Amino acid sequence: MELKQKKLIVNVTNKNDIIKILGPPSVQSRFDTELLFFIERKITNTSSLKLGKQIIMTNNVLIVELDSYGILEKKVFYDLTKMNALKFSKNTTDIDYSKQSFVYDFLSSMRQKINDPLGKRRKK
Repeated sequence: MELKQKKLIVNVTNKNDIIKILGPPSVQSRFDTELLFFIERKITNTSSLKLGKQIIMTNNVLIVELDSYGILEKKVFYDLTKMNALKFSKNTTDIDYSKQSFVYDFLSSMRQKINDPLGKRRKK
C-alpha cells in the first residue's frame, strides 16, 4: 500500500482512480467531505521457541479525503513506525466497606430480611 499511495495525486486523482489503484475501502465515512479508510495489516507467528507469539509485520492505514466532486483533497498515510504504544495505569482504587457506611447497612438489612422474611424470629 505504501507504493500504491504514492500514485495518488492531490487535486488530480478522483474516486474511481483511487478504487482502481487500491481496491475498495475498508471503511467509508460521509460527513461534510467523503473519507475513505484503507487498512492493511499483516501478522506472522514467531518460532515455536517463543510459543507462537505473533508479531505485526505491516500495519498501514491510508486516510483519503475527497471533495464534493470526488476529487482527492488530502491523504494521510500511517505506517508501523507511527503506531503509538499505549500505556495503561496500574493504579487501583480501594473500596472501604466499614460498619458505618451506607452500603454495609443496606447489605446487612437485606441479609436480615432474607434470613427472616416474616420478621418473626424463632426464640430458643
